Amino acid sequence: MQVTVSSLADRPDLVDAVLGMPDTWAEFTTQDPVGTAHYPRIPREFPEYVAVAQDERGEVVAHAFSVPFRLHADGRGELPARGWDQVLLWAFADLRRGTVPDTVSAVSVVVAPHAQGLGLSGRMLGALRDTARARGFSEVVAPVRPNAKHLEPRTPIEEYARRVRQDGLPADPWLRVHARAGAVIERIAPVSMTVAAPLADWRRWTGLPFDTEGLVEVPGALVPVHCVPERDYAVYVEPNVWMRHPL
Repeated sequence: MQVTVSSLADRPDLVDAVLGMPDTWAEFTTQDPVGTAHYPRIPREFPEYVAVAQDERGEVVAHAFSVPFRLHADGRGELPARGWDQVLLWAFADLRRGTVPDTVSAVSVVVAPHAQGLGLSGRMLGALRDTARARGFSEVVAPVRPNAKHLEPRTPIEEYARRVRQDGLPADPWLRVHARAGAVIERIAPVSMTVAAPLADWRRWTGLPFDTEGLVEVPGALVPVHCVPERDYAVYVEPNVWMRHPL
C-alpha cells in the first residue's frame, strides 16, 4: 500500500473522514469522560498537530493526534501521573488561556483495521515528531498504551514496561516502536485513563456478566476492572508509560 501523509491543517476537508475512520478500540476505552470531552476537538482546534495518511484512492487509513502544552509551568514540571487525561486537560486549558506551549504530547496513533501490519504506526509516529521539530519544539512526550499488555492484565505495569529483548529493545511491540524512534521510558502514569460506569454499561460494552465482587479481566483491558455489585458500579483505571522523544 502506498500512502500519502499530510497535516490536517493542509487538508481540513478530511476532518470528518478522520473522525469517522474505523478503528479497533474496545468500546469501554472510548468511555473515559476526559477523552470524550476533548479528543474529538483535536482535529478542529489543533489541526496542525494531526497527521493523516491516505491510500492510493484517497481513503484515510491512519491518523495521529498530538497536542501542544506547557509542561514547565507552576504546578506542573513533571510528566503527570494522570497521563493521557491530564495532558488533554493541560493542552486545552493552555489553548483557552493563550499560554505558550513548550512541549508536544502524542495522544494517539490509529491505523484502520485493513491497513494494520504495514508499518504505518511507526510512520505516523515519525510524522508527529517531524511536525513538532518543524514547529521549534525540542521534544515530544507520549503516554504510551503498551499494545500487548492486555495479554497480561495482572502483571504490574512497572515490571511489564521494563522488560527488554536480547537486543535491549522493549519487549512490548508499541513501546519498541517508540524506542526505535529514539524515545526512552521516563516514568509510569498509573492513572492515565479512568472509566467508571454502572454495571449495565459494562455488560453492554463487554458481554461479561459483571456480577461478582472483585477484579474482572476484560478483553482489551491492560489491568482488571474493579467490580462492586453492591453499588452497581465498576471502575477501570488504566496505566500508561510516559516516554520522551528528544528531537
